[in-house]
Amino acid sequence: MIQGGDKMVEIKSFSKSFGNFYALKDVSIKISDGEVLGLVGENGAGKSTLIKILTGVYSLQEGEVYLDGEKVHIENPTDSQKLGINVIHQERNLIPSFTGYENIFLGKKYITKLGGVIDWKEMKLYIDNFTKENGISLDLNKTAIDMTPPEQLLVELVRAMLNESRVLILDEPTASLTDKEKAILFDNIAKIKEKSASIIYITHRMDEVFEISDKIAVLRNGKLIDVLNKSDTNIDNVISLMTDNWISNKSNSNIDRGEKILSIRNLKSQANHLVDISFDCYSGEILGLYGLGGSGRTEILESIYGLREIDSGEIVLNDKKYENRSPEQSIKNGMILIPEDRRRQGIVASHSVERNLVLSTLKRYAKYGILNREKQKETAKEMIDNLDIKLKNQSQQIGELSGGNQQKVVFGKTLLANPNIYLCDEPTQAVDVKTREEIHNLIRHKAREGMGVIMITSDINEMLEISDRIVVIKNGESIISLGNENLSTDEVIKYCY
Repeated sequence: MIQGGDKMVEIKSFSKSFGNFYALKDVSIKISDGEVLGLVGENGAGKSTLIKILTGVYSLQEGEVYLDGEKVHIENPTDSQKLGINVIHQERNLIPSFTGYENIFLGKKYITKLGGVIDWKEMKLYIDNFTKENGISLDLNKTAIDMTPPEQLLVELVRAMLNESRVLILDEPTASLTDKEKAILFDNIAKIKEKSASIIYITHRMDEVFEISDKIAVLRNGKLIDVLNKSDTNIDNVISLMTDNWISNKSNSNIDRGEKILSIRNLKSQANHLVDISFDCYSGEILGLYGLGGSGRTEILESIYGLREIDSGEIVLNDKKYENRSPEQSIKNGMILIPEDRRRQGIVASHSVERNLVLSTLKRYAKYGILNREKQKETAKEMIDNLDIKLKNQSQQIGELSGGNQQKVVFGKTLLANPNIYLCDEPTQAVDVKTREEIHNLIRHKAREGMGVIMITSDINEMLEISDRIVVIKNGESIISLGNENLSTDEVIKYCY
């Protein structure tokens, strides 16, 4: 491992587990002052977990943090900020109703007049001079909610620079920036480097990693694979370290693909960062949409389903142009979504398993507004038996079930709607190995019955294991469609970069 100088940040033997799953295992990295570390890895490699430990969001189970040779303790975000560890998240961390000036001064000591009155005129002048010196042009009188994503990022950057960061962490900072805005960001990162801050730069854009980093740390499956000098490696080498080059033994030659049931043409949405999405889905097929974090995968499914607005493009569902989109209309048209966040979007945690199962099809059990409870119970029991859902009884609150059994209920609810197209967003997220295999078997079975399935997963091995065809999504664009015949992880990942 590359050794830094005396002034450095040292992450020593970090480990973090969730149940029996290790998100990080014995990770050690040193970052010298004035150095940019590019932190790379596939979805689920452990990057976010490492950052959440450094910023006090997660507690550290095993390991230590040293600043300039001195051991420090980070129990919460306040501890982290006092040590000068600042982070600019992929999702903005601003108060929507506050102006840019107010957001920048959050947590800082206000400039006051005689008598303790806040001197906003002096504070605004101070920030205006600072932004001018650093080449940042912003209307800071606007509230955060009225700012564009690039403007919001620059507000956070100004705040971090004023905080005199000892360690600055940037998580996918250029996701919504133009080339000009990215150049401003990189210029200011260089200025932060000159002040001897250590910088951790996380991105899926490999060209940026090689443009701005001094060293590159590669994570895979929660483990540190290597820390490399940028000058000693190249993009192909880094990608090969990120993946274990797992090769699918799947062959799609025996797929009984039917008619085209969904066609997407030139789907665009500025608000959802969709630049140009086109693909087709056929009955009997499991179509994978694979992309790295922030590529637009979830936004695509939610736009098709009617949860998000689109600016232009065409959606043809069952040979008819689908225009007045809504979840209700999608269900009526035989298309249903398994959402990524089951607790917020897939279940009502305070309701019983039985009520959750019949939620999408309540009209079937009602006549003149009166529910047929017996028919409802009978249907729910049949689905519970079919999916082998483990529970005390049907009236048990779904929130009391394990994550895997909750996910089975979500599938059961959607199956009762008799769909012919499944939109599955991370359907096996946070479930055990047995449940994962059961869900895979269910998806394969439905495809063999003639259903079309569009599936998103962050796990590239899972994508290769279950998909018949894979459309790669990069920065809001559909790049290529790949038939899944002995594909390798490297082949797919290279298109993502």
